[in-house]
Amino acid sequence: MKQGKQRPANTSIGTGGETHQTAGAGIPRLTTQQGTPVSDDQNSLKVGSRGPVTLEDIQLREKIFHFDHERIPERVVHARGFGAHGFFETYDSLADITSADLFQRARERTPAFVRFSTVAGNKGSADLARDVRGFAVKLYTQQGNWDIVGNNMPVFFIQDAMKFPDLIHAAKAQPDCDFPQAQTAHDNFWDFISLMPESLHTIMWAMSDRGIPRSFRFMEGFGVHTYRLVNAEGKSTFVKFHWKPKLGLQSVVWNEAVKINGADPDFHRRDLWNAIKAGNYPEWELGMQLFDQEFADNFAFDVLDATKLIPEEDLPIRRVGRLVLDRCVDNFFAETEQVAFCTANIVPGVDFSNDPLLQGRNFSYLDTQTSRLGGPNFTHIPINAPKCPFHNFQQDGHMAMHNPSGRVNYEPNSWEGEGHVGEGGPRECHETGFQSFPAEEQGLKSRERSETFADHFSQPRQFYISQTPSEQGHIADALIFELSKVEKLEIRVRLLSHLPHIDPELAARVAKGLGMQGKIVPSIPAIKPRTDLKPSTALSIQRNAPNSFAGRKVGILVTDGTDRAVFDSLHTAIEAEGATVEVIAPVIAGATASDGSRIEANQKLGGGPSVLYDAVAILPSAAGMQAMLRNPAAADFVSDAFAHLKFIAWVDAAMPLFEKTGVSADMDAGFISVATSKGATEFVVACRQLRLWDREKTLQG
Repeated sequence: MKQGKQRPANTSIGTGGETHQTAGAGIPRLTTQQGTPVSDDQNSLKVGSRGPVTLEDIQLREKIFHFDHERIPERVVHARGFGAHGFFETYDSLADITSADLFQRARERTPAFVRFSTVAGNKGSADLARDVRGFAVKLYTQQGNWDIVGNNMPVFFIQDAMKFPDLIHAAKAQPDCDFPQAQTAHDNFWDFISLMPESLHTIMWAMSDRGIPRSFRFMEGFGVHTYRLVNAEGKSTFVKFHWKPKLGLQSVVWNEAVKINGADPDFHRRDLWNAIKAGNYPEWELGMQLFDQEFADNFAFDVLDATKLIPEEDLPIRRVGRLVLDRCVDNFFAETEQVAFCTANIVPGVDFSNDPLLQGRNFSYLDTQTSRLGGPNFTHIPINAPKCPFHNFQQDGHMAMHNPSGRVNYEPNSWEGEGHVGEGGPRECHETGFQSFPAEEQGLKSRERSETFADHFSQPRQFYISQTPSEQGHIADALIFELSKVEKLEIRVRLLSHLPHIDPELAARVAKGLGMQGKIVPSIPAIKPRTDLKPSTALSIQRNAPNSFAGRKVGILVTDGTDRAVFDSLHTAIEAEGATVEVIAPVIAGATASDGSRIEANQKLGGGPSVLYDAVAILPSAAGMQAMLRNPAAADFVSDAFAHLKFIAWVDAAMPLFEKTGVSADMDAGFISVATSKGATEFVVACRQLRLWDREKTLQG
């Protein structure tokens, strides 16, 4: 008998001749959910090799049954999300303003989980949609879980939770055709907005560059609402929460966002995952705007109105701690998808205000978790469970993992003695338990909106005049694009009627872009807008540039024959700045450098377009350049980088590519030659500006 090739001891051959790995040393054995070992996971149980499958194949039934039920309902809003683990570290004790345990001891770390998200798109939508971003933080404190469920914008579209279903219905895909997806450029959304001028402040934010952030890591977070902090003596201090990114703010331009969605719809997810895996842990500082009742009474706007903010110039932010994300999830579904946030999850020392939108959210979040996660026991899921001891008499229900031990499942009771937590079970504690702030309330029970909520235009105007001319142009362009997708003329006219109250020049610019000059008839505001509010520097991204290129990414385009010394010099300078490099080559196998060494590629030309990078370098050899000129992706690489205002490093051999794309290396300060020894340093210094905004003037003619 002819001897065949020997196979490893831990493999077997299936009936179709395929080879499968079997349990052996160091390999766990496959079992059913009941723990029964599985002998064959390749074939169903049949009557004969070609006969019918038997009903008694419980292994097949269990496997298919579980597969059929893998999906749970996605979130109605914030369905597209991505999360990570980390910690919050308090800088100093805040015992003077709150009894919350995590703020009592300096430098104490509290475990945290953060989920970032878009609002309107479904789970499968792209990351770079123009949208509000969710910024939800779960802090596992020693007194229970505290959820700060915020956004990357400090204001919201509506003032009362009664309108939340209407807002989301209008923003989401139309019910008859189920499009558009993950965008608001359609009639339903703008019809609602035009009829609800209270939304215009958030519209200014959403149409600004804040609506298309470059990365979760370069994004602010806000608690949106006014909360209370309460100290051990019962003194209350109002607070607004802010998350300030250590790496600074950065967004992309609209044309770039559209192309990123095509090149990598997981761009934000991949960016956060890769940064954490590389040890470049993103950080934010928790800031608090703290104020008393006297400030609230004298502030120009109602602090309970979620469509308003308090400018940092009027009330400085106190930075009290840092949030660090240092661990990716082990399983997306178990953690990111099943995590349940709720604004009602607060701890002793924190309390609510009477903000009507917050009050509605407190109800809504708990209600929706029950629907999404199958019942009232979603807190038994590890990602939602407190990390401190917890005891109660809640029992049973779908998927109950923890029930009270012993005979007692009610309170009060007269049982005492031994047991898991005593035969009588847990007891309330008046000294350390949560107590609501005893605010004195009075008034008629009625359905009405406070007159202090009626000014819908003053703060949108303040936001707009706080932007640079470049940022103002982006807002106008965004409005023109969005409204150009609105088919019904009446809706466009109505929306235009609100814009003169924000800024007459903005209204005229949008009307001209829509070809609707002469159609602006200003609406009648409920309260005359104020024009005396001063610009707030803190509201502009460009005015708060970090003056650092740390955390960013450069794409270096190489070919065979690329000068190794130039490549190494640039690579070293970029990494010394705290940025990262990806190499793009004509083929994924990389390129052979001028000295015969190999330059490994991360991306193939065409698969790594310049939209994926914050700056680019073009380092071909003369021969490599001639071959690359025949590839349309090379021209796109340069033309997009130029159009998106990025800094471009180059060597002389790149000139033919510049000529082909109609740009010139002496066109503006964004082109930096790296052929000399000091070129790499000059390039990195220039990149600290992040974008060359002056180039927009050239592009606009």
